[in-house]
Amino acid sequence: MSWRLILFCPPEGRIVSVQFSGVFFVSPIIITSASPLGTSVVGSPSLVRPTLQSKTRRHWIVFEVITEIVILVPALLGLKGNLEMTLASRLSTQANLGHMDTPKQQWSMIVGNLTLIQCQAIVVGFLGSVVAIVMGGIKSYSVELDHAFLLCASSLVTSSLASFVLGLITAAVIVFSRHCKINPDNVATPIAASLGDITSLALLSWISTVLYDAIGKEDWLAPLIIAGYILITPLWVWIAKKNEHTREVLHSGWTPVMAAMLISRSNKGGLILDFMVSRFEGIAVFQPVINGVGGNLVAVQASRISTALHREEELGKLANEDTVIFITPKAGFFGKGVHARTARVLMLMVIPGHLIFIYTINYMKAGHISLTPLFVFVYLCASTLQVATLLYIAYIMIHWMWKRNVDPDNSAIPYLTSLGDLLGISLLAIGFHFLYLVGDRDAQLDI
Repeated sequence: MSWRLILFCPPEGRIVSVQFSGVFFVSPIIITSASPLGTSVVGSPSLVRPTLQSKTRRHWIVFEVITEIVILVPALLGLKGNLEMTLASRLSTQANLGHMDTPKQQWSMIVGNLTLIQCQAIVVGFLGSVVAIVMGGIKSYSVELDHAFLLCASSLVTSSLASFVLGLITAAVIVFSRHCKINPDNVATPIAASLGDITSLALLSWISTVLYDAIGKEDWLAPLIIAGYILITPLWVWIAKKNEHTREVLHSGWTPVMAAMLISRSNKGGLILDFMVSRFEGIAVFQPVINGVGGNLVAVQASRISTALHREEELGKLANEDTVIFITPKAGFFGKGVHARTARVLMLMVIPGHLIFIYTINYMKAGHISLTPLFVFVYLCASTLQVATLLYIAYIMIHWMWKRNVDPDNSAIPYLTSLGDLLGISLLAIGFHFLYLVGDRDAQLDI
Protein backbone atom coordinates (compact mmCIF):
# COMPACT_ATOMS: atom_id res chain seq x y z
CA MET A 1 0.00 0.00 0.00
CA SER A 2 1.46 3.32 -0.95
CA TRP A 3 0.77 6.14 1.43
CA ARG A 4 1.41 9.77 0.73
CA LEU A 5 0.62 12.92 2.64
CA ILE A 6 0.46 16.26 0.89
CA LEU A 7 0.13 19.26 3.17
CA PHE A 8 -1.16 22.54 1.80
CA CYS A 9 0.39 25.21 3.98
CA PRO A 10 -1.08 28.71 3.87
CA PRO A 11 -0.39 31.57 3.75
CA GLU A 12 2.39 30.91 1.24
CA GLY A 13 0.21 28.42 -0.58
CA ARG A 14 3.08 26.01 -1.03
CA ILE A 15 2.79 22.27 -1.25
CA VAL A 16 4.84 20.45 1.35
CA SER A 17 5.46 16.92 0.20
CA VAL A 18 5.71 14.58 3.16
CA GLN A 19 6.70 11.19 1.81
CA PHE A 20 6.95 7.87 3.47
CA SER A 21 7.46 4.31 2.35
CA GLY A 22 5.04 3.25 -0.31
CA VAL A 23 4.21 -0.38 0.05
CA PHE A 24 3.05 -2.95 -2.46
CA PHE A 25 1.20 -5.73 -0.70
CA VAL A 26 2.27 -9.21 -1.66
CA SER A 27 -0.35 -11.11 0.29
CA PRO A 28 0.73 -13.80 0.04
CA ILE A 29 3.34 -15.03 -2.41
CA ILE A 30 3.37 -18.72 -1.73
CA ILE A 31 6.74 -19.87 -3.03
CA THR A 32 8.46 -23.02 -1.91
CA SER A 33 11.69 -24.53 -3.05
CA ALA A 34 10.01 -27.88 -3.68
CA SER A 35 7.20 -26.74 -5.92
CA PRO A 36 6.53 -24.35 -8.78
CA LEU A 37 6.17 -20.73 -7.83
CA GLY A 38 2.67 -19.48 -7.20
CA THR A 39 1.61 -15.96 -6.60
CA SER A 40 -1.40 -14.18 -5.23
CA VAL A 41 -1.04 -10.44 -5.28
CA VAL A 42 -3.34 -7.86 -3.80
CA GLY A 43 -2.35 -4.37 -4.89
CA SER A 44 -3.68 -1.67 -2.63
CA PRO A 45 -2.56 1.74 -3.81
CA SER A 46 -3.77 4.60 -1.63
CA LEU A 47 -3.02 8.27 -1.62
CA VAL A 48 -3.78 10.18 1.52
CA ARG A 49 -4.27 13.89 0.99
CA PRO A 50 -5.19 15.73 4.19
CA THR A 51 -5.24 19.40 3.20
CA LEU A 52 -4.84 22.19 5.71
CA GLN A 53 -7.96 24.17 4.99
CA SER A 54 -10.10 26.22 7.33
CA LYS A 55 -12.23 23.31 8.53
CA THR A 56 -9.36 21.09 9.57
CA ARG A 57 -6.58 23.61 10.16
CA ARG A 58 -6.97 23.52 13.95
CA HIS A 59 -6.07 19.80 13.89
CA TRP A 60 -2.91 20.38 11.86
CA ILE A 61 -1.81 23.85 12.89
CA VAL A 62 1.24 22.36 14.58
CA PHE A 63 2.57 21.44 11.12
CA GLU A 64 2.33 25.10 10.10
CA VAL A 65 3.79 26.65 13.22
CA ILE A 66 6.52 24.08 13.91
CA THR A 67 7.74 23.36 10.41
CA GLU A 68 10.49 21.09 11.75
CA ILE A 69 7.81 18.38 12.08
CA VAL A 70 7.67 18.22 8.29
CA ILE A 71 11.42 17.57 8.35
CA LEU A 72 10.96 14.99 11.12
CA VAL A 73 8.44 12.86 9.21
CA PRO A 74 10.69 11.33 6.50
CA ALA A 75 13.63 10.93 8.90
CA LEU A 76 11.53 9.24 11.58
CA LEU A 77 9.53 7.02 9.25
CA GLY A 78 12.62 5.97 7.32
CA LEU A 79 14.41 4.92 10.49
CA LYS A 80 11.37 3.23 12.00
CA GLY A 81 10.54 1.46 8.76
CA ASN A 82 13.94 -0.19 8.77
CA LEU A 83 13.47 -1.35 12.37
CA GLU A 84 10.09 -2.87 11.61
CA MET A 85 11.21 -4.63 8.44
CA THR A 86 14.30 -6.09 10.11
CA LEU A 87 12.08 -7.28 12.97
CA ALA A 88 9.74 -8.95 10.48
CA SER A 89 12.66 -10.56 8.64
CA ARG A 90 14.23 -11.76 11.88
CA LEU A 91 11.02 -13.29 13.24
CA SER A 92 10.13 -14.82 9.86
CA THR A 93 13.46 -16.62 9.76
CA GLN A 94 13.03 -17.95 13.29
CA ALA A 95 9.50 -19.11 12.49
CA ASN A 96 10.68 -20.92 9.36
CA LEU A 97 13.41 -22.60 11.39
CA GLY A 98 10.79 -23.94 13.80
CA HIS A 99 11.84 -21.73 16.70
CA MET A 100 8.36 -20.27 17.19
CA ASP A 101 6.24 -23.40 17.14
CA THR A 102 5.51 -23.78 20.87
CA PRO A 103 3.93 -21.17 23.17
CA LYS A 104 7.12 -21.06 25.26
CA GLN A 105 9.27 -20.36 22.20
CA GLN A 106 6.83 -17.74 20.96
CA TRP A 107 6.77 -15.98 24.33
CA SER A 108 10.56 -15.83 24.62
CA MET A 109 11.06 -14.73 21.01
CA ILE A 110 8.31 -12.10 21.01
CA VAL A 111 9.11 -10.59 24.42
CA GLY A 112 12.81 -10.39 23.60
CA ASN A 113 12.20 -8.73 20.25
CA LEU A 114 9.59 -6.31 21.60
CA THR A 115 12.00 -5.08 24.27
CA LEU A 116 14.78 -4.87 21.69
CA ILE A 117 12.68 -2.81 19.32
CA GLN A 118 11.71 -0.52 22.21
CA CYS A 119 15.41 0.20 22.78
CA GLN A 120 15.92 0.82 19.09
CA ALA A 121 12.74 2.88 18.72
CA ILE A 122 13.66 5.22 21.58
CA VAL A 123 17.11 5.84 20.12
CA VAL A 124 15.65 6.25 16.63
CA GLY A 125 13.00 8.65 17.91
CA PHE A 126 15.64 10.76 19.61
CA LEU A 127 17.91 10.78 16.55
CA GLY A 128 15.01 11.69 14.27
CA SER A 129 14.14 14.68 16.43
CA VAL A 130 17.78 15.79 16.55
CA VAL A 131 17.94 15.70 12.74
CA ALA A 132 14.77 17.80 12.51
CA ILE A 133 15.93 20.31 15.14
CA VAL A 134 19.35 20.75 13.54
CA MET A 135 18.00 21.10 9.99
CA GLY A 136 15.29 23.47 11.18
CA GLY A 137 17.86 25.52 13.08
CA ILE A 138 20.07 25.77 10.01
CA LYS A 139 17.18 27.09 7.95
CA SER A 140 15.85 29.58 10.54
CA TYR A 141 19.17 30.38 12.28
CA SER A 142 17.48 29.79 15.65
CA VAL A 143 16.02 27.03 17.82
CA GLU A 144 13.08 27.57 20.17
CA LEU A 145 13.37 25.45 23.31
CA ASP A 146 9.63 24.71 23.53
CA HIS A 147 9.62 23.52 19.94
CA ALA A 148 12.70 21.36 20.51
CA PHE A 149 11.09 19.69 23.54
CA LEU A 150 7.89 19.12 21.55
CA LEU A 151 9.76 17.55 18.64
CA CYS A 152 11.77 15.25 20.88
CA ALA A 153 8.80 14.16 23.03
CA SER A 154 6.52 13.63 20.02
CA SER A 155 9.15 11.59 18.23
CA LEU A 156 9.88 9.42 21.28
CA VAL A 157 6.22 8.66 22.04
CA THR A 158 5.43 7.98 18.38
CA SER A 159 8.38 5.63 17.94
CA SER A 160 7.74 3.77 21.18
CA LEU A 161 3.98 3.29 20.87
CA ALA A 162 4.01 2.52 17.16
CA SER A 163 6.85 0.02 17.55
CA PHE A 164 5.08 -1.79 20.38
CA VAL A 165 1.76 -2.06 18.55
CA LEU A 166 3.32 -2.96 15.20
CA GLY A 167 5.67 -5.43 16.85
CA LEU A 168 2.68 -7.26 18.29
CA ILE A 169 0.89 -7.19 14.93
CA THR A 170 3.98 -8.43 13.09
CA ALA A 171 4.45 -11.27 15.56
CA ALA A 172 0.77 -12.21 15.28
CA VAL A 173 0.94 -12.20 11.47
CA ILE A 174 4.00 -14.46 11.54
CA VAL A 175 2.50 -16.93 14.02
CA PHE A 176 -0.77 -16.98 12.06
CA SER A 177 1.06 -17.43 8.74
CA ARG A 178 3.01 -20.33 10.20
CA HIS A 179 -0.22 -21.89 11.45
CA CYS A 180 -1.79 -21.53 7.99
CA LYS A 181 1.28 -23.01 6.25
CA ILE A 182 2.06 -19.68 4.57
CA ASN A 183 5.68 -18.57 4.36
CA PRO A 184 5.88 -15.50 6.65
CA ASP A 185 8.77 -14.17 4.57
CA ASN A 186 6.21 -13.31 1.89
CA VAL A 187 3.76 -11.38 4.06
CA ALA A 188 5.32 -10.08 7.27
CA THR A 189 7.68 -7.49 5.81
CA PRO A 190 5.13 -5.81 3.48
CA ILE A 191 2.50 -5.67 6.22
CA ALA A 192 4.95 -4.29 8.78
CA ALA A 193 6.05 -1.56 6.36
CA SER A 194 2.56 -0.56 5.25
CA LEU A 195 0.97 -0.37 8.69
CA GLY A 196 4.06 1.24 10.18
CA ASP A 197 4.00 4.38 8.07
CA ILE A 198 0.36 5.36 8.43
CA THR A 199 0.22 4.39 12.13
CA SER A 200 3.33 6.40 12.94
CA LEU A 201 2.13 9.43 10.98
CA ALA A 202 -1.27 9.41 12.69
CA LEU A 203 0.34 9.08 16.13
CA LEU A 204 2.85 11.84 15.41
CA SER A 205 0.11 14.20 14.26
CA TRP A 206 -2.05 13.54 17.31
CA ILE A 207 0.73 13.63 19.92
CA SER A 208 2.39 16.73 18.50
CA THR A 209 -0.97 18.51 18.48
CA VAL A 210 -1.60 17.60 22.14
CA LEU A 211 1.86 18.81 23.16
CA TYR A 212 1.50 21.98 21.10
CA ASP A 213 -1.74 22.82 22.90
CA ALA A 214 0.10 22.32 26.21
CA ILE A 215 2.70 25.01 25.43
CA GLY A 216 2.18 27.96 27.77
CA LYS A 217 -0.15 25.94 30.00
CA GLU A 218 1.65 22.73 30.89
CA ASP A 219 5.21 23.40 29.77
CA TRP A 220 6.45 20.58 31.99
CA LEU A 221 4.67 17.88 29.96
CA ALA A 222 7.15 17.43 27.09
CA PRO A 223 10.28 17.49 29.32
CA LEU A 224 8.60 15.00 31.67
CA ILE A 225 7.95 12.61 28.77
CA ILE A 226 11.57 12.88 27.65
CA ALA A 227 12.82 12.24 31.19
CA GLY A 228 10.52 9.22 31.50
CA TYR A 229 11.96 7.62 28.38
CA ILE A 230 15.51 8.32 29.53
CA LEU A 231 14.77 6.52 32.80
CA ILE A 232 13.02 3.50 31.28
CA THR A 233 15.50 2.84 28.46
CA PRO A 234 18.05 1.02 30.70
CA LEU A 235 15.29 -1.42 31.71
CA TRP A 236 14.57 -2.34 28.08
CA VAL A 237 18.30 -2.69 27.42
CA TRP A 238 18.68 -5.01 30.42
CA ILE A 239 15.76 -7.25 29.35
CA ALA A 240 16.95 -7.42 25.72
CA LYS A 241 20.47 -8.24 26.89
CA LYS A 242 19.22 -11.10 29.06
CA ASN A 243 17.25 -12.66 26.19
CA GLU A 244 19.32 -15.12 24.16
CA HIS A 245 17.46 -14.26 20.95
CA THR A 246 18.21 -10.52 21.03
CA ARG A 247 21.51 -10.21 22.90
CA GLU A 248 23.62 -10.14 19.74
CA VAL A 249 21.30 -7.81 17.82
CA LEU A 250 21.40 -5.31 20.68
CA HIS A 251 25.09 -4.80 19.96
CA SER A 252 25.29 -5.29 16.19
CA GLY A 253 21.96 -4.00 14.88
CA TRP A 254 22.73 -0.29 14.95
CA THR A 255 25.27 0.19 12.17
CA PRO A 256 22.99 -0.73 9.23
CA VAL A 257 20.16 1.51 10.43
CA MET A 258 22.44 4.50 10.99
CA ALA A 259 24.26 3.98 7.69
CA ALA A 260 20.94 3.70 5.88
CA MET A 261 19.84 7.00 7.40
CA LEU A 262 22.96 8.73 6.07
CA ILE A 263 22.35 7.32 2.58
CA SER A 264 18.66 8.22 2.62
CA ARG A 265 19.21 11.78 3.81
CA SER A 266 20.91 12.52 0.48
CA ASN A 267 17.62 12.03 -1.34
CA LYS A 268 14.63 11.80 1.04
CA GLY A 269 13.49 15.35 1.38
CA GLY A 270 17.10 16.13 0.52
CA LEU A 271 19.47 17.11 -2.22
CA ILE A 272 18.26 15.22 -5.29
CA LEU A 273 14.54 15.48 -4.55
CA ASP A 274 14.66 19.17 -3.63
CA PHE A 275 16.58 19.99 -6.81
CA MET A 276 14.27 18.01 -9.07
CA VAL A 277 11.04 19.28 -7.48
CA SER A 278 12.18 22.82 -8.26
CA ARG A 279 12.28 21.82 -11.94
CA PHE A 280 9.57 19.14 -12.21
CA GLU A 281 6.92 19.49 -9.51
CA GLY A 282 5.18 16.24 -10.43
CA ILE A 283 8.18 14.13 -9.48
CA ALA A 284 7.36 14.50 -5.76
CA VAL A 285 4.18 12.43 -6.13
CA PHE A 286 5.86 9.52 -7.89
CA GLN A 287 8.97 9.36 -5.71
CA PRO A 288 7.38 7.55 -2.72
CA VAL A 289 5.59 5.16 -5.07
CA ILE A 290 8.65 4.00 -6.98
CA ASN A 291 10.73 3.84 -3.81
CA GLY A 292 8.06 2.04 -1.80
CA VAL A 293 7.34 -0.63 -4.38
CA GLY A 294 11.03 -1.26 -5.02
CA GLY A 295 11.95 -1.36 -1.35
CA ASN A 296 9.09 -3.65 -0.49
CA LEU A 297 9.79 -6.19 -3.22
CA VAL A 298 13.50 -6.37 -2.45
CA ALA A 299 12.70 -6.75 1.27
CA VAL A 300 10.67 -9.87 0.46
CA GLN A 301 13.57 -11.29 -1.55
CA ALA A 302 16.09 -10.39 1.16
CA SER A 303 14.02 -12.08 3.84
CA ARG A 304 13.65 -15.23 1.75
CA ILE A 305 17.36 -15.50 0.91
CA SER A 306 18.30 -14.97 4.55
CA THR A 307 15.92 -17.70 5.69
CA ALA A 308 17.34 -20.10 3.10
CA LEU A 309 20.89 -19.45 4.32
CA HIS A 310 19.91 -19.99 7.95
CA ARG A 311 18.32 -23.30 7.00
CA GLU A 312 21.32 -24.56 5.06
CA GLU A 313 24.32 -23.79 7.23
CA GLU A 314 25.58 -21.86 10.25
CA LEU A 315 26.53 -18.20 9.93
CA GLY A 316 29.79 -17.70 8.06
CA LYS A 317 29.57 -20.91 6.06
CA LEU A 318 27.86 -21.71 2.78
CA ALA A 319 26.30 -25.13 2.21
CA ASN A 320 28.22 -25.29 -1.05
CA GLU A 321 31.59 -23.61 -0.65
CA ASP A 322 31.77 -23.31 -4.44
CA THR A 323 28.72 -21.05 -4.44
CA VAL A 324 29.37 -17.99 -6.59
CA ILE A 325 28.59 -14.84 -4.63
CA PHE A 326 29.23 -12.30 -7.38
CA ILE A 327 26.90 -13.86 -9.92
CA THR A 328 26.13 -12.46 -13.36
CA PRO A 329 22.78 -10.74 -14.01
CA LYS A 330 21.91 -13.64 -16.32
CA ALA A 331 22.37 -16.15 -13.49
CA GLY A 332 20.54 -13.87 -11.06
CA PHE A 333 17.36 -13.74 -13.13
CA PHE A 334 17.46 -16.66 -15.56
CA GLY A 335 19.19 -19.30 -13.46
CA LYS A 336 17.53 -22.50 -12.28
CA GLY A 337 17.86 -21.78 -8.55
CA VAL A 338 14.95 -20.85 -6.29
CA HIS A 339 16.22 -17.29 -5.78
CA ALA A 340 16.32 -16.67 -9.53
CA ARG A 341 12.76 -17.98 -9.84
CA THR A 342 11.64 -15.73 -6.99
CA ALA A 343 13.34 -12.76 -8.67
CA ARG A 344 11.44 -13.46 -11.88
CA VAL A 345 8.13 -13.61 -10.02
CA LEU A 346 8.85 -10.34 -8.22
CA MET A 347 9.82 -8.70 -11.51
CA LEU A 348 6.48 -9.73 -13.00
CA MET A 349 4.74 -7.66 -10.32
CA VAL A 350 6.50 -4.41 -11.12
CA ILE A 351 4.68 -3.23 -14.25
CA PRO A 352 1.10 -4.21 -13.26
CA GLY A 353 1.61 -2.75 -9.80
CA HIS A 354 2.98 0.55 -11.02
CA LEU A 355 0.28 0.89 -13.67
CA ILE A 356 -2.33 0.66 -10.91
CA PHE A 357 -0.47 3.27 -8.88
CA ILE A 358 0.15 5.86 -11.57
CA TYR A 359 -3.37 5.71 -12.99
CA THR A 360 -4.78 6.02 -9.47
CA ILE A 361 -2.61 9.10 -8.99
CA ASN A 362 -3.89 10.45 -12.30
CA TYR A 363 -7.52 9.68 -11.42
CA MET A 364 -7.22 11.39 -8.02
CA LYS A 365 -5.46 14.36 -9.65
CA ALA A 366 -2.77 14.00 -7.00
CA GLY A 367 0.10 14.95 -9.28
CA HIS A 368 1.13 17.59 -11.79
CA ILE A 369 1.57 15.13 -14.63
CA SER A 370 -0.39 14.21 -17.73
CA LEU A 371 0.01 10.50 -18.41
CA THR A 372 1.20 10.51 -22.00
CA PRO A 373 2.20 7.15 -23.52
CA LEU A 374 5.84 8.27 -23.54
CA PHE A 375 5.70 9.23 -19.85
CA VAL A 376 4.20 5.87 -18.89
CA PHE A 377 6.86 4.03 -20.90
CA VAL A 378 9.74 6.02 -19.37
CA TYR A 379 8.33 5.65 -15.85
CA LEU A 380 7.91 1.88 -16.21
CA CYS A 381 11.44 1.57 -17.59
CA ALA A 382 12.80 3.46 -14.57
CA SER A 383 10.82 1.39 -12.05
CA THR A 384 11.72 -1.91 -13.72
CA LEU A 385 15.42 -1.03 -13.82
CA GLN A 386 15.30 -0.01 -10.16
CA VAL A 387 13.75 -3.29 -8.97
CA ALA A 388 16.00 -5.41 -11.20
CA THR A 389 19.09 -3.66 -9.84
CA LEU A 390 17.93 -4.07 -6.23
CA LEU A 391 17.14 -7.78 -6.62
CA TYR A 392 20.53 -8.41 -8.22
CA ILE A 393 22.37 -6.48 -5.50
CA ALA A 394 20.33 -8.23 -2.79
CA TYR A 395 21.62 -11.67 -3.78
CA ILE A 396 25.24 -10.51 -3.79
CA MET A 397 24.98 -8.41 -0.62
CA ILE A 398 23.24 -11.06 1.49
CA HIS A 399 25.62 -13.85 0.52
CA TRP A 400 28.60 -11.54 1.05
CA MET A 401 27.32 -10.60 4.52
CA TRP A 402 26.67 -14.23 5.42
CA LYS A 403 30.16 -15.29 4.40
CA ARG A 404 31.58 -12.58 6.68
CA ASN A 405 29.54 -13.61 9.75
CA VAL A 406 27.06 -10.73 9.42
CA ASP A 407 23.44 -11.80 9.90
CA PRO A 408 21.55 -10.40 6.88
CA ASP A 409 18.26 -10.48 8.81
CA ASN A 410 19.58 -7.58 10.87
CA SER A 411 21.66 -5.78 8.27
CA ALA A 412 20.57 -6.24 4.66
CA ILE A 413 17.16 -4.56 4.47
CA PRO A 414 18.23 -1.09 5.73
CA TYR A 415 21.00 -0.92 3.13
CA LEU A 416 18.76 -2.21 0.34
CA THR A 417 15.83 0.12 1.05
CA SER A 418 18.05 3.19 1.34
CA LEU A 419 19.83 2.22 -1.88
CA GLY A 420 16.39 1.74 -3.44
CA ASP A 421 15.45 5.29 -2.42
CA LEU A 422 18.59 6.67 -4.00
CA LEU A 423 18.11 4.64 -7.18
CA GLY A 424 14.43 5.49 -7.42
CA ILE A 425 14.75 9.26 -7.24
CA SER A 426 17.85 9.23 -9.46
CA LEU A 427 16.14 7.20 -12.19
CA LEU A 428 13.03 9.36 -11.93
CA ALA A 429 15.18 12.46 -12.31
CA ILE A 430 16.83 11.01 -15.41
CA GLY A 431 13.43 10.03 -16.82
CA PHE A 432 11.87 13.45 -16.26
CA HIS A 433 14.89 15.18 -17.75
CA PHE A 434 14.69 12.89 -20.80
CA LEU A 435 11.02 13.76 -21.26
CA TYR A 436 11.91 17.44 -21.10
CA LEU A 437 14.70 17.05 -23.67
CA VAL A 438 12.53 15.16 -26.18
CA GLY A 439 9.81 17.78 -25.87
CA ASP A 440 7.12 15.76 -24.10
CA ARG A 441 5.64 18.94 -22.66
CA ASP A 442 2.25 17.31 -21.97
CA ALA A 443 3.86 15.36 -19.16
CA GLN A 444 4.64 18.60 -17.32
CA LEU A 445 1.12 20.01 -17.28
CA ASP A 446 -0.80 20.60 -14.07
CA ILE A 447 -3.85 18.39 -14.03
